[in-house]
Amino acid sequence: MKDNIALEAEGEVSYKDNVVLSIVTLAVQEINGIAGICRNAIPAIKRAFNKKFHKGIIIEFVENSVYVDVFVKIKFGYSVRDVAFRVQENIKNSIESMTDFKVGEVNVHCAEVVFTNDEEVV
Repeated sequence: MKDNIALEAEGEVSYKDNVVLSIVTLAVQEINGIAGICRNAIPAIKRAFNKKFHKGIIIEFVENSVYVDVFVKIKFGYSVRDVAFRVQENIKNSIESMTDFKVGEVNVHCAEVVFTNDEEVV
């Protein structure tokens, strides 16, 4: 155990952008009332020029903080406000417990309401 502590004190931990993207994706999917992440919430022309938009999620890193925008599809019959709040809390808790980042802001955009159960959670 002492060797692990010594290595951590001398070394540095870094995260690729995809790690945080994966954490956010899983955190969103864990919430009841979410039908999926809306991958085409932003018009194609804007997506082409926005390098930070990945599969319905925008992540910005500012110093040691993370700012997240997520575009979601919410199932009909669920409170948008309640689902969005649970998404915000789950993203924040997941990022802060799994990484060294602090979450500055999580914006949840309800891009679509899904009325049928035919669509899979993506």
